[in-house]
Amino acid sequence: MARTLLCRAVGVFQLSRTQTLLAGTRFYSQTDPEPLTVRQQNSGIRRIILNNPKKRNALSLSMLESLRENILTDVDSDDLRVIVISAKGPVFSSGHDLKELTSAQGREYHTKVFHTCAEVMTLIQDIPVPVIAMVNGVATAAGCQLVASCDVAVVTEKSTFATPGVNVGLFCSTPAVAIGRAVPRKVAMEMLFTGTPISAHDALLHGLVSKVVPEERLEEETMAIAQRVCQASRPVVALGKATFQRQMAQGRDAAYATASKVMVDNLALRDGQEGIRAFIEKRKPVWNNKAEKAHD
Repeated sequence: MARTLLCRAVGVFQLSRTQTLLAGTRFYSQTDPEPLTVRQQNSGIRRIILNNPKKRNALSLSMLESLRENILTDVDSDDLRVIVISAKGPVFSSGHDLKELTSAQGREYHTKVFHTCAEVMTLIQDIPVPVIAMVNGVATAAGCQLVASCDVAVVTEKSTFATPGVNVGLFCSTPAVAIGRAVPRKVAMEMLFTGTPISAHDALLHGLVSKVVPEERLEEETMAIAQRVCQASRPVVALGKATFQRQMAQGRDAAYATASKVMVDNLALRDGQEGIRAFIEKRKPVWNNKAEKAHD
């Protein structure tokens, strides 16, 4: 009798322990959904991967919120030097999830979707580190907007870009903000009015992307740019990125006034002086990577 009770007690303990272990590893269960985005970081380079290929990496509200969180996490850390955004599957991003844009969701929800999207796109341009799009496939509508919003875009020869919203009754007005600032006006208007895709090489010709490479070299070429960014001073890059964005929105004379003042501010940085000394002394600079001043 005592032996039977002992066996039952051991069995209950083992069952309880198994349940506890399963609870602790629930994240890895086959029934759990995969995260919409995956964030990895190593040696100053943060990789953010759009991870919903079954839905063509649509920029649903949840996907946008996940992307925003991945961008903002420790964005001011000295350890973060550059962000690379890529995607799993043959579609970089098909744009907004149209199922979220029906009357059933209502105007308030629609407003939240586009407000969040605009926030993410401007965030990419406003954060102090460069953001690189690594594209291997189709980028349409808000997906094309995402590429246009990044500071640099490296794409494969099979990538295509389009703003086809007009064909489903939803003109790509918000994608047009980023695309219209990346390509000539008439190119943007043709894309917006017809929805016809442009090739990777046409995207390069018109300034939508930075570089077109064979598919097998996409990772290598993108990481080479990211690693080169990591070799520069973080505060110098941050100052330069912010100034570029600001002066591009100004007239010529105002832009020169802005840029001239910032050049003087740049010289006052400790890293600014270190770089000049290193050049004069014919050595490699040793960056402080902090926004500290060498002089007033």
